[in-house]
Amino acid sequence: MSDNGHILVVDDQKEICDVVQEYLTGEGYRVSTANDGNGMRRVLGQHHIDLVILDLMLPGEDGLTLARELRSESGIGIIILTGRSETVDRIIGLEMGADDYLPKPFHLRELLARVKSVLRRVSSRTGERAAPTRSSARFAGWTLDLSSRELRSPAGREVRLTTGEFDLLAAFVNNANQVLTRDRLLDLARNREAGPFDRTIDVQVGRLRRKLEDDPQRPTMIKTVRGSGYIFTPPVEIS
Repeated sequence: MSDNGHILVVDDQKEICDVVQEYLTGEGYRVSTANDGNGMRRVLGQHHIDLVILDLMLPGEDGLTLARELRSESGIGIIILTGRSETVDRIIGLEMGADDYLPKPFHLRELLARVKSVLRRVSSRTGERAAPTRSSARFAGWTLDLSSRELRSPAGREVRLTTGEFDLLAAFVNNANQVLTRDRLLDLARNREAGPFDRTIDVQVGRLRRKLEDDPQRPTMIKTVRGSGYIFTPPVEIS
């Protein structure tokens, strides 16, 4: 059996852990399981984990809290499993830094496809961190540090961004003055194909406008192109 990566499945339903573990092990992955946050931390302390498949509905600390904790500490891959139908939970999950989500019930082959996609993204992130490149973008007096993920206003004040907001703004500054569809933005910002979750782009655009624009209701930087998507209009200097 080849070792394609080490995956941790965190779900309080033992049967789901067992089924996913058996299937992904058969596909060449190392798989560990945990049933709650404490179990997750125990496994993370004992092994190098490349990807966490994380259920939202857990006893004690829920999956959103754990996703935020994981992302604050590392660039580990995160796929959220959710039986919740509310769109807001999925949006918050991506805002916390999850790479993808999969609603329950799910097909194992679809889970495998998403695992492969997220692991490619994790590998790309690792390569980017290792590359000795300058990575500062300046626009309309603002400065976005693409390495430290910090945004500073024209007055020099740090403006905090969620992971989702940073990924989206980075996609804009790297593709300035181009009309970008929601599907394209989802691909650039989250490295995943478009699906029934495109609303997350609109939500994040709204949040970015509130942080960047003088008047979010009449944006001058992130403009809506009716019927197409969005365009980032300021000249951008990247060094």
